[in-house]
Amino acid sequence: MKYLIILSALACVAYSQLPGPCESPKQWEGRVLTLDRSKNFTQIGKVSYDETQRRERIIEEVEFGSDRDYFDSLFLHNVGKGYILNLKTRKCNVTNLTEPFIPRGIPREAEFSGEATIGAAGVPGEYMVVENFKGTFRSTGAKFFGVATRPDCFPVEFGYYNEKTGFVQQTIFDVNIGISDPNVFIPPRECL
Repeated sequence: MKYLIILSALACVAYSQLPGPCESPKQWEGRVLTLDRSKNFTQIGKVSYDETQRRERIIEEVEFGSDRDYFDSLFLHNVGKGYILNLKTRKCNVTNLTEPFIPRGIPREAEFSGEATIGAAGVPGEYMVVENFKGTFRSTGAKFFGVATRPDCFPVEFGYYNEKTGFVQQTIFDVNIGISDPNVFIPPRECL
């Protein structure tokens, strides 16, 4: 019986040492590469991201099959509106957003699933340590995974799966904290 109590206590101590979700920066700008191989979809763009106000803007090049297009996309989840301006035709599509805002950082409901080294481990300046997380969004039931730098929790990769969209994977790079131009979240004049 003593051994069982000691073993249980050791298991609790070991479990309590697993890292919880880190807190990613709430506002940042960077570049994003989004892939959905099942739909032959690729998107690369510059993103301005504001988790606090639930909004983001992406100036993007989109490849869908053999078609290529360029968009200025603004998603204002805080007011439920989306603005997608085709940069070739200058035609704007304004929509009501029905999908919930999906954070690009590590969600609160994430579970730690391990850490890894990207680059040449042990060579100064040639590697970084990342933490891997996974989970299920309580709000939608969509499964997700996230990879963030340690110790500052900059998002590096994020992916999610749900029945409507399938599996979507995003790689995030060239990240800078903050929003350089607060007017970036004003809809393009073609959309007003």
